[in-house]
Amino acid sequence: MTRTRTRRLAALALAAGLAFGASGCTGSPLDDIVEGVVQQGVDEITGGIDESVRGLVDGVLGGAAISTDGSLPSGFPNEVVVTGEVVGGAAGPEGTGWVAQSRLGGGAGFEDAAAALERAGFSPSNVSSDADSGFGSFTSASYRVDLAVATDAQGEVTATYVVTPA
Repeated sequence: MTRTRTRRLAALALAAGLAFGASGCTGSPLDDIVEGVVQQGVDEITGGIDESVRGLVDGVLGGAAISTDGSLPSGFPNEVVVTGEVVGGAAGPEGTGWVAQSRLGGGAGFEDAAAALERAGFSPSNVSSDADSGFGSFTSASYRVDLAVATDAQGEVTATYVVTPA
């Protein structure tokens, strides 16, 4: 397995760890996946990281650093533009990957977060969105960003960025 693929899998595992225990949702399959991942991740970050999730993250990434103080995780790449109010995130060891979550306000949604990444020089691929959610991959020469945005039942819009070195 290549180092890049290993890093990408580690970062995706980190995102899955944050989403551990997501309950069933309604809507399209894309909505269900995005909403489950994002909402559970937000619940874990804003409500305090559950020790079983922390253990899973540590086990998968060998000592990931998790931030819950409203700041981006240590080493988060400056060229990756995060839209909205940062909730928190996590960083894998030695720059293997990062996850950041933010709350989008003022009617902002997937299109706004995607446009910000594109303005920063990222190229989109595999993009799918509707009025309430969206998912896509964005690449630059240095990083790949998997962006998921979902709106919960209370109308709160959350963006999740999974960033791995290219």
